Amino acid sequence: MPSTTVQDLKIDSLQSLSQAQVGCDFQIKVIEGPGCDQLRKLGFCETLQVRKLADGRNLICNVCGTRMAVSKELAEQVKVTPLEA
Repeated sequence: MPSTTVQDLKIDSLQSLSQAQVGCDFQIKVIEGPGCDQLRKLGFCETLQVRKLADGRNLICNVCGTRMAVSKELAEQVKVTPLEA
């Protein structure tokens, strides 16, 4: 029986950027998946703040003062947590 670590539980409690609510600020916690290198080249990295601006076929987000369109597939690989107001 595999043991569950605290880190595993923290990751499981995160939501993907594609699931996140529009208009809210989030902190990126984990980037994982086949597109993580592509995301890092776009400027996404752990601990960075991101705001989801629009949702659709692609989602629009604000990262470091720059608006970016990201596919739903890539946004699924970005795990975020809401920022406290």
